[in-house]
Amino acid sequence: MRRSKAISAWSMLAASALVLSACGGGGDNAADENSGSTVDAKSLAEGKAQEGDTFKLADVPEMDPVTVAIDEGFSAYNNNTADANSSYNNYVLTSVITGPTILDGNNKVLLNGDVMESVEVTSEDPFTVEWKMKQGVKWSDGDTWDCREFYLAWLSSSGTTKEFNSASTTGYELMTPECVDDYTFKAEFSEPYLDYMGMFADVRLMPAHIIEKEVGISDIREVEPKSKEAKKVAEYWAGEWKGFKAETMPGSGPYKIKSFDRNSETVVLEKNPNWIGAKGGPKEVTVRAIPDTKAMATALQNGEIDVAASTQPDATAADTLKNLASQGVKYASAPQLTYEHLDLNFKRIFADDAARKAFFQVVDREEIVNKLLKPVQADAKPLGSIVFFSTEEGYEDRYSDKMNKGPEAAAKTLEEGGWKKGADGIYAKDGKRFSVSISHNENARRSQTVEIIQSQAREAGIEIKDDTDPNFLKGRVDKGDYDIALFGWSSQPFKAESKAIYITGGGQNWQGLSDPKIDEAYEKATSATKREDAVKNYIAADEALAENYATVPLFETPSMWAFRGIDRVYMQSYNGALWNVGEWEAAE
Repeated sequence: MRRSKAISAWSMLAASALVLSACGGGGDNAADENSGSTVDAKSLAEGKAQEGDTFKLADVPEMDPVTVAIDEGFSAYNNNTADANSSYNNYVLTSVITGPTILDGNNKVLLNGDVMESVEVTSEDPFTVEWKMKQGVKWSDGDTWDCREFYLAWLSSSGTTKEFNSASTTGYELMTPECVDDYTFKAEFSEPYLDYMGMFADVRLMPAHIIEKEVGISDIREVEPKSKEAKKVAEYWAGEWKGFKAETMPGSGPYKIKSFDRNSETVVLEKNPNWIGAKGGPKEVTVRAIPDTKAMATALQNGEIDVAASTQPDATAADTLKNLASQGVKYASAPQLTYEHLDLNFKRIFADDAARKAFFQVVDREEIVNKLLKPVQADAKPLGSIVFFSTEEGYEDRYSDKMNKGPEAAAKTLEEGGWKKGADGIYAKDGKRFSVSISHNENARRSQTVEIIQSQAREAGIEIKDDTDPNFLKGRVDKGDYDIALFGWSSQPFKAESKAIYITGGGQNWQGLSDPKIDEAYEKATSATKREDAVKNYIAADEALAENYATVPLFETPSMWAFRGIDRVYMQSYNGALWNVGEWEAAE
C-alpha cells in the first residue's frame, strides 16, 4: 500500500486503462478517425498547474461570463441522497463543493492541493487513514472548512442512522472516525479498504456549520449515530438541501451558486469570494439544460452557448459540431467511465427466471450499437461486463453468449418456463401477459433504443412499451418504479463504488436483486489487501451478476463536447466539463 498523494493499486489500474484508451488524434482541426475530434483531446485532459499527483488551479486571468449546456438540469444541492443522486447535479457542484481529491481528464486521482496537505495511510494494522486539511479554507459565507465537514460526511454515509437515506455507504460503514484536531480527520477501518482515495471526493463534504445552525446543535462532532440529534441532522441533510437557497447553500470551491431557475433548468455560478486558490476563470458560469443534443449543437452554432457538453452522443449533432471549425469551434469525443444498461426489476414480472432469460435472448445489442453509437465512435461495440470496462484487467465478455438468440429461442425458453402464447400473440403466465415497459428520461437515443428492442421482442411474443418520463431519474428510478430501467451509470475509477448497486439491500439496488454469491464476492473484493485478490473477487461478482440475468450491459458511452472562445475544455468522465473551470482562459 502506498502512502499519501498516491492512489491505491486498484485505482491506479483503472485510471491507467483510461489513459491508454483516451482519444488521440493530431493537432487542431485534425480529425480522429474513430471519434471525429477536431482537436487533440488528450492534450486538454490535464490541469494547467497539475504536477505529479497533485492538482492546483492555475493562476490565469479572469475572463468574461460563459454559458455551458448539459443534457439534464440541476435539481439538488445535496447530491448524495438516494432520491437526488445524479451526474447532472455533480456536473454543477464539482466547482462548488470542494473535496480532498480531484480526477483529471485521464481519470488520474490527484490530491487537491488547494485545500489539502495530505491523505495518508498511517497504519496498516489496523488500517488507518488521515486526511489533513489546509488552514484558511473557507465557505463563501465566511465560515471555516474543517474537520466538521468530514465528520458530517461520515455520519451521513455510514449507514448508522437510516434517516439519512444516503445513496451509498460503501467504505464509510467500516470507519471509526476521529477529529484529531480542527484540520485532521482520522479513520480507523474495521478491515483494509483499497479505495480510500475515493472517499469524501464526490461532492460529499456538505457545510456542517449550516446543519449546526439550522438544527440547533453546537458542534456536529458531538452528535452520536442513532441519537435523537442524529435523526434531526438526518432530516435536514436528506430533506432541506434540494434545489437552491442562498442562505443555506454556500460554496467551498472556486465558485458558489448565485441563482437557480427550476422552470428553465438554469443555474448560475459566481466566484466564491473566500476561495483560497487561484482567482481566474470566468466571472460567471451559466449552466443550461438542453436535453436534445441536436438542439444543443444548434445553440452553439447560433452563439447562444459557449460550451456544449453532452454524455448522450448523437450522430447528427456530432456532424453539426465537427462542421463548425471555420467558426472557431473545437469538437472532441472521448471514452468515459460510463455505461448504458437495462436493469430488470425482480419485484415485478422479472422475478420469473424464464422471463429474464427470454428478454436477454431477444435483445440484439449489435444492432443498437451499429445504428446509434458507431456514427459517433466508429470502434464502438457492445459491453460484455457490468463490473469492468473493456480496457481493464478482469474484463471478459460474459454476456454475448446470453444475448440475441432470436425469437425462436426466446419462445422456447418461455414455454419451458410455463408461459403460454395467447390469442394476441403475447405470452402469459399465471394470468399475467408478458407486457412490460422500458422506462427512461427524455432522450432521443434512448427512445430509439426502445424502438429497436420493441421490434426484436414482438416476434418472440413479448410486448414492449416505451415509458418516456422527463422525471424518471428524479424520483422514480430510486423507488424501483419500473419494469425495465434504461439509463447510464457514471463511475469514478474505484470498483468498490458498484457494491451499493448490486448487493442485497444496497442503497442503490433499486431492482431488488439478491444473491449471496454476489454479496460474498463484493465483501471479499472490497476488503482485499492485494490488488490481485480484489480483481479475482470482482470477477466472481461479475460472473454471478451475469448468471442472474439481472442487467443488460449495452455499451460504454463516449462523451462529446465542443467549445468556442475558451482556450481548453475537457469533459471529465465523472465530473463533467467544469472540473477545472477556474483555469479557463479566453482563447487567443
